[in-house]
Amino acid sequence: MKKMIALLLSGLTLLSVAACNGKPTETLSSATQTATISQSTSSAEIAPLQNSNAAVATESVTPKYVFLFIGDGMSYPQFQSAANYLGALDDDDYLLTAPSLDDNQGAILDGPQDLNFMAFEAAGSASTYDSNSFAPDSASTATSIATGFKTYSGSINVDETATKTYETITEQVHEQLGMKVGVISSVNLNHATPAAFYAHQPSRNNYYEIGLEMIDSGFEYFAGGGLKKTTGDDKDKTDLYDLAEEAGYKIAMTSNDAQQLSAADEKVILIDEFLADSDAMAYEIDRTEDMWALADYVEKGIEVLDNESGFFMMIEGGKIDWACHANDAASTIQDTIALADAVQVAIDFAAEHPDETLIIVTGDHETGGMTIGFAGTDYDTYLTLIENQTISYAKFDSDYVSEYVTNKTSFENVMADIELLFGLKMSGEEGDRLVLTEYEAELLKTAYEKAVNEQETGIAAQAEYVLYGSYNPLTVTISHILNHKSGISFTSYSHTGVPVAVFAEGNGADLFNGYYDNTEIYTKLSGLLGVK
Repeated sequence: MKKMIALLLSGLTLLSVAACNGKPTETLSSATQTATISQSTSSAEIAPLQNSNAAVATESVTPKYVFLFIGDGMSYPQFQSAANYLGALDDDDYLLTAPSLDDNQGAILDGPQDLNFMAFEAAGSASTYDSNSFAPDSASTATSIATGFKTYSGSINVDETATKTYETITEQVHEQLGMKVGVISSVNLNHATPAAFYAHQPSRNNYYEIGLEMIDSGFEYFAGGGLKKTTGDDKDKTDLYDLAEEAGYKIAMTSNDAQQLSAADEKVILIDEFLADSDAMAYEIDRTEDMWALADYVEKGIEVLDNESGFFMMIEGGKIDWACHANDAASTIQDTIALADAVQVAIDFAAEHPDETLIIVTGDHETGGMTIGFAGTDYDTYLTLIENQTISYAKFDSDYVSEYVTNKTSFENVMADIELLFGLKMSGEEGDRLVLTEYEAELLKTAYEKAVNEQETGIAAQAEYVLYGSYNPLTVTISHILNHKSGISFTSYSHTGVPVAVFAEGNGADLFNGYYDNTEIYTKLSGLLGVK
């Protein structure tokens, strides 16, 4: 298992709350939104409750350095699953902890090993609904965080009519305060969440236009996954990377080139050398030692953005969301830990700038309806079983299933790979929880026949969608079986409407306690920083 620097031990020293020895930030206000929610089930227009977006006065000293971490698709289940998993791995008696309900006998559970941000001084919760859904998407929720305004799912920093644009917190600090800005994502840099900090588009799918706005932003540091549709939908436009170079950006696409970057380069676009599915960074579970982690891009960002006016860095752990869409618990947990590793870089930086730094960790929405607990394991969990998975669903699809289809590989040979890569097996010693039950084996054989031999399952279309969603039947079935054996389950292949956590540490952290709407994240930040 990869080194996990994100674990927060009880003796770890975190940032201290800034003393109230500075002048209070002036209270600012901005126009109140007026919008209506379009209900697909009713012709009636409902006037939603809207935030006034009035900036909050604070006694805290304005931070010079701001780190905003967004775990895409990350809510309480994702980071708690990661903490519980780490605790289970560290507990020698873990699989003996489940007592009989009759005699209540068993080893004592050691408990979770919390991720670093779970112990930040401030902990709040934010609702995530948008203008047309209680289960919103990344474009609208990131818009709320970046601008303080609600909009429709799929829209980026525009109102519901797509005729009015909203200025982002990053644009404001860049223009008004002279702070340098960095945008990092483990997925594509012109994907919805990173785009919400520099672009203004009626559709998140306008990748080329979003890329143009990225270049026009003048932000000093972009890093992570590659750009989508660099020559437009019809591949007839000037390549975005060429336009970026013309605009003064230095493009780095290898780890060696990335190592050489510094503040002297002024404006940088750093693309991961080992792009994986959909030109995003590889899943953490697939990452090898020669590949940069999300934490490495944060560390390099600090170096590139170093200046006297400070910086604002948004870092997205985007593949948490992608893994949850596919119901891949192991990849979800590993990418959540990778986000915590990136947070650790900010914590270490803040230790050297304790009176000047604010770190916020949140999610845009929850994905997958992930939960700790499954009907088939009752009150028990067996989270250490997840360690047997050594490959993401995406890499298994690309490296294995595609060959199975081409070669019409036998079920027996496929099972050999499944045992090697996921631990699941057809037979084994009594008590081996990785041995498939008759029911599980039948599910897997049915999925194999559909995925490899293209045979109809004979299952009703609705039931088949519940089993597979839009994913490869074999791969998602493997994930479901291992998840369920471990005591983890998902209810959806899409987003859900549960609140997300908001953790904060450093100057102004106290503002982020409580329960509020996600638009208030912008409101609190803008008031603290004194932008309007």
